[in-house]
Amino acid sequence: MIITNLLAVQIRSGFFADDQAAILAGAGHDGFAYIGTPITPGFTSIRQSGEAVSIMLVLQDGQIGYGDCAAVQYSGAGGRDPVFNAAQAVEEINRHLVPFFAGKDISNFRTVANELENFLVDGKQLHSAIRYGISQALLDAVAKSRAITMAEVIQEEYETGIEITAIPLFVQSGDNRYDNVDKMIMKSADVLPHGLINNVETKLGKSGEIFSDYMTWVHDRILALRASPTYNPTLHFDMYGTVGRAFNSDVEKIADYLVSLEKAAAPFQLRLEHVIDGGSREGQIAVSAKLRSALQNRNSSVQIAVDEWCNTLEDVKLFLAASAADVIHVKTPDLGGIGNTIEALLLVRQSGFAAYCGGTCNETDISAKVSAHIAMACGAIQVLAKPGMGVDEGMMIVGNEMARVMALVQNRSIVSDLDKGGLSQ
Repeated sequence: MIITNLLAVQIRSGFFADDQAAILAGAGHDGFAYIGTPITPGFTSIRQSGEAVSIMLVLQDGQIGYGDCAAVQYSGAGGRDPVFNAAQAVEEINRHLVPFFAGKDISNFRTVANELENFLVDGKQLHSAIRYGISQALLDAVAKSRAITMAEVIQEEYETGIEITAIPLFVQSGDNRYDNVDKMIMKSADVLPHGLINNVETKLGKSGEIFSDYMTWVHDRILALRASPTYNPTLHFDMYGTVGRAFNSDVEKIADYLVSLEKAAAPFQLRLEHVIDGGSREGQIAVSAKLRSALQNRNSSVQIAVDEWCNTLEDVKLFLAASAADVIHVKTPDLGGIGNTIEALLLVRQSGFAAYCGGTCNETDISAKVSAHIAMACGAIQVLAKPGMGVDEGMMIVGNEMARVMALVQNRSIVSDLDKGGLSQ
């Protein structure tokens, strides 16, 4: 199948871009906005409207491959690319990538995706958001040209040997961390609530007491609202390095604190993301590995998930080599082309660790659906319900897409068996 044109149009993302450094430094709220001056380069305000670019690959048979360029909420933090400027991206795509892709054959996703990753402008890779969106459109285009799902393209081209099936949904609360938890429980979310614990004074507490009280409330709320005693979700909180700040990065004290949380969370599995910020990739690997070892010495079952400073396929390999986490958050927009996400998820799984197909609230409906296909095809332990922070929308978009994919794959299997005479008449 040949690409005849590439169209790029500026659109809205599902949330906002936030200056994490300014928030961690204590920026106050003014309604939904933040008060103060941004710290991270590229931001014009601490919270600004998220931007995205929709990619449409026009194929020779008239079909369209769709993908959306989007970046994470906390752009420019933890070694990530700068905050995404959609207008600049459209200009760059039109100048460099439209002529590159016009007339290109896309019979194989993996080959063209690698070409995109190696495409340089003035000796530099394209912004991760651009590579993310265009690679989504490539996967969609290849799937449509073969009349199969994107998950099946991945399964075939990467020879995964993994059954395509729905996986647990991880739902995030945003700052509405009480009402949204009720929604999650009522809708039987598999993993919850994220919690957005991004400030020591207001959300963690100087001794961790505010978060401990909140986690206990979540625990008790599940017991009070769950429709069945068999509903036992995983408790996954994103700590944004606040625990390290509160405890002066003292790993032994932090490990003791996490064990106390584990006891309060029982019988639910406790998973904590980015407990301490190591300040660099090497620092993050060292401190995460040390914390994981300290927990193992205490016979703790608390799972440590890494996010910041683990942004690329190469980063993932280094974290795995150091056994620096129980769960690797493969944050889809940060890895650029989705071929990197696919390889990272498969590598984590093959290495015996837990692969989380994540992303950000600041994505779009298109990128969220593509992530569902990737997570299913790669056997991730969970996939983020995205975009947005409203619970309902993300669960609907990602959950419904997984249901559709399963139905299509199962139907194709039934038809194949019938064609082979494998089913009784």
